[in-house]
Amino acid sequence: MIIFKSNQINKRDMAIINKTPRRLVIDLTGPDGNAYFLLGTVSNLGKQLGWSREDIKELHEKMTSGDYDNLIEEFDKAFGHVCDLER
Repeated sequence: MIIFKSNQINKRDMAIINKTPRRLVIDLTGPDGNAYFLLGTVSNLGKQLGWSREDIKELHEKMTSGDYDNLIEEFDKAFGHVCDLER
């Protein structure tokens, strides 16, 4: 194993890669695919995106107004631009 001291590394020789934003991926067949996890994710993503409490509550109500397929469809409508759902 080679250990370099900080003064031995020439910064011009380093490869610096800009981070690219990664999309959140939720596997619906795993534990993250249950309704409670998705509803919690709505709260978390909504807050991160600057949504009001009323907007988050409204989406919760839409998601829980039908069956599981409705829940997924409403989630995807709201967060499909930042999150991928996999089956």
